[in-house]
This record gives sequence, C-alpha cells and structure tokens, in this order.
Amino acid sequence: MAIPWLLALKVIPWGDVIEHAPKVLNAARKLMDRQRTEPAPAVTTTATADLVGDAQPSLGELKNRLIAAQVQLDRHAEMQAQLTQTLTELAEQNARLVSAVELLRVRTRMLLWGAAALVLAVVWLALR
Repeated sequence: MAIPWLLALKVIPWGDVIEHAPKVLNAARKLMDRQRTEPAPAVTTTATADLVGDAQPSLGELKNRLIAAQVQLDRHAEMQAQLTQTLTELAEQNARLVSAVELLRVRTRMLLWGAAALVLAVVWLALR
C-alpha cells in the first residue's frame, strides 16, 4: 500500500508545484475578492411565453416561474461562493504544504551533509 504513495511522491514535479504555488494562491485570493465585490447581476430577461398551440401561460404561472428561477439563481450564487471559498482554502493549504516540503528538503540536505561529514570524520579517525 505504501509503494503507490512513494511512487506518486516521486512522480510529482515538486519543483513546478513549489514554483507555481504562490501564483495559485494569489489567483484564488483575487477570485475571492472579486466574488465579494461584484454585485449579483440583476435579471433583465423578458418573459416569453412557451406557446403550446394557442395557449399562453397565465400571469400567476409566469410569476411562479420567475420565483422559481430567482430561487435557482440564488442557489447557484451561493454554490459559487462556496466553491470560491473552497478554492481559496485549498490554495492556502497548498501553499502551506509547499513551504513544509521545502523545509523538509532543506533539512534533508543538511542531514545528508552532516552524515557525509560524520562518515569522513570516522574514516579519518580510523586511518590515524
């Protein structure tokens, strides 16, 4: 079970992820800010009757359709706001993940250099 994860971690181009993470975070923040500042567009469509033969819908039916359409628009706007919030949170998590991976890379390099220095010191002491 651990092998696919290790393979996936090796296949991911971490350099590209680290390089593009700030851009993704900035784009998500801009999207979130734009979502907050833009007012909901007003519905300016004209109601056209669906003609079935010669029958036209009544005023009450048109009013019910308009209310249903407005409710649907409100739901879509709410879903879009939630998706934007989720995208922003994911971008922030990605940025934190990238910074943690970079910190681990630095620590791994330091550990390898320290181990190499330790091996050289042991070899030097053994040859004395």
